[in-house]
Amino acid sequence: MEPRPGLDPAVAEVRRAVRAALASVTGPVLVGLSGGADSLALAAAVAFEAPKAGVAASAVVIDHGLQQGSDRVAARAAAAAEKLGLPARVIRVEVGTDGGPEAAARDARRAALLEAAQDAGAEAVLLAHTLDDQAETVLIGLARGSGAASLGGMAADRVEEGIRVLRPLLSIRRAETRAACAAEGLPPWDDPHNLDRRFLRVRVRQDVMPVLEAELGPGIAEALARTSDQLREDAAAFADMIDETIEDIVEHAEAGIAVSVPALAANPPALRHRIIRHVVASEFGQSLTRAQTLEVARLVTDWRGQGPIDLPGCQARRAGQRLEFTAR
Repeated sequence: MEPRPGLDPAVAEVRRAVRAALASVTGPVLVGLSGGADSLALAAAVAFEAPKAGVAASAVVIDHGLQQGSDRVAARAAAAAEKLGLPARVIRVEVGTDGGPEAAARDARRAALLEAAQDAGAEAVLLAHTLDDQAETVLIGLARGSGAASLGGMAADRVEEGIRVLRPLLSIRRAETRAACAAEGLPPWDDPHNLDRRFLRVRVRQDVMPVLEAELGPGIAEALARTSDQLREDAAAFADMIDETIEDIVEHAEAGIAVSVPALAANPPALRHRIIRHVVASEFGQSLTRAQTLEVARLVTDWRGQGPIDLPGCQARRAGQRLEFTAR
């Protein structure tokens, strides 16, 4: 569908993406708004499309309190939402230190948004991550040696704590959200943290992506985003295979859980390793590194009488034809 005469192409593109996301929603939605170009363009599109879709919409601004004047920035973002026709409120959060400043702020924001959605009876939270954000996520994951699940990046639609989290703009470039804001006369807030080179994502954005584009040609961001889509599909397929397999090969053990060694050995390494990680994550709430996973797998494929292996939150040991995981 071509944009109407006089409608800016960037505005039309953002609205189309939001329209498609809202088509699957029946209840109220909540827009996560920072005041930056991405979330402001999202909020404007939701304000336009939600009434046409018969969906109630509002916005929440999270004030992390990490910068001087953050309360004024949050109030300005909320006022912008109200002007667009979206009822808005500001929530101040306390940011911890676990995982570093980026992760801590993200965790605090996520918890506050989900709680606000539950309080408001919202079916979904809409976030403004773009294709550029997705590409950067995949690139960072590659640099860290992450597995397919991590490299799958951000899903356009997933459920967290009973709330759908929708990311309508994952096919939209960051430049398009800025163009949409400019076309609609919406002045975005530029977060100083987006220029702070202490943060890995900023360095990837400012240095790595431009070099890749210059040396390998345009389209790198789109290629990385396509890679994330493919890996997410693969991860979903593996998850289904694990669900089908695990019922037959897992049984409860004293203070833990046991897995059939012959059944694990009969599976290909990719599935075997995922089953090991899945068992530890689901039973003990812990994540294994690849090195830890491979060491546990040796109890199955290279058994030479080695003793128990200490893992986060649990211990793995070979007991006859069973691989036992017990709480530490």
